[in-house]
Amino acid sequence: MMQKIILITGATDGIGKVAAKALAKQGHKVIIHGRNKEKAQAVRDEIKRETGNNKIDTIIADLFSLADVKKMSEEFKSRYERLDVLINNAGAIFGKNRETTKEGLEKTMTLNVFSPLLLTELLMDVLVKSPSARIINTSSAMHRRSAKPDFSDLQLEKRYSSSGSYALSKLYLIWLTQHLAAQLKKQGIRNVTANVSHPGAVATQFGQSNDKGFFINLVFKGAMGLSRIIRVLGDPEKGAATTVYLATSQQVEGVSGKFFDHKMKEEKPQDKHYSKENEQKLWDSCMRIISPYLK
Repeated sequence: MMQKIILITGATDGIGKVAAKALAKQGHKVIIHGRNKEKAQAVRDEIKRETGNNKIDTIIADLFSLADVKKMSEEFKSRYERLDVLINNAGAIFGKNRETTKEGLEKTMTLNVFSPLLLTELLMDVLVKSPSARIINTSSAMHRRSAKPDFSDLQLEKRYSSSGSYALSKLYLIWLTQHLAAQLKKQGIRNVTANVSHPGAVATQFGQSNDKGFFINLVFKGAMGLSRIIRVLGDPEKGAATTVYLATSQQVEGVSGKFFDHKMKEEKPQDKHYSKENEQKLWDSCMRIISPYLK
C-alpha cells in the first residue's frame, strides 16, 4: 500500500481523532488539524505512542475564519508538495440563537459548508499532484430532515434554528460534493474523487457547547426518549469506519460524487429538494462568499 499524505480537520476529538489513529496504524502520514495547539500536539503524541508511527504532524487553524482557512492552506503547501486525502471532518451544531463569526458569517454555515469548500478549493493544486487523491466530506443523516433551501437566505437571517440549520448545512455539503465531483469529471481530472461520509449517531464531544445537548436538540428531539437515545448511540470507532474506508479502500477507487452510510454502503441521499438548478444555485452562492479568499 502506498503511504498517503492525509489531512483531517477536527481531528483532536471524536471521529476525527479515531480516524487519524486508524490511518496512522496503516502507516500513512497524517496531519491533524485542530484549533488549540497544545491539544493538537497532545493528540499527535498520543497517536505516535499508540501506533508507533512517527509520521504524524499538526496544523492549527480556526475554521470559523475563512482568512484562517486560507492561511492554513498556505502553511500546508509550504510543507507538502502533494495531498492524497483531504478529510473535511470538522463540523458542529450551535445553540438556539443565531451566531456570527468575526467575519460576519453565520457560524453553522461557515464551519459546516463554507470552510470545507474553501479549503478544498485552496488545496486543489496539491490534490491534483497525487496519483489518486480523495476528498471526503462528512455529512449526516440529518440532511433528510432539512427544510426547502432558500438561496437568498444562505446566512439564515430569516429562519435560523439549531437543528434546522445543521440539517440544511449537511444537505448543502452533499450537493456541493456532487457538484465538485461532476466538475472534476468535466474538466478531465480523473485522479481526484469527492465523496460524502455519514458516520451515524455517535457519542462524541461534538455539539457539547449546545445548551441542550447534541442528541436531544438535534437528532432525536421529539422522536424518542432519553433511554432510547442512549441505546442507539454508536461509538466513535464505528463512526470513523466509513471515513477510513473511503480514504483507503481499493473498492472505491475512482468512485466519485456518492454518499456512503455508516455501514460503508453507498446510499441515495434525500432528493425531495434536489435539482441540477438548485445545486448550481448553491454552488454559485457559496462561491460568491468564499471568492475573496481564493485570490
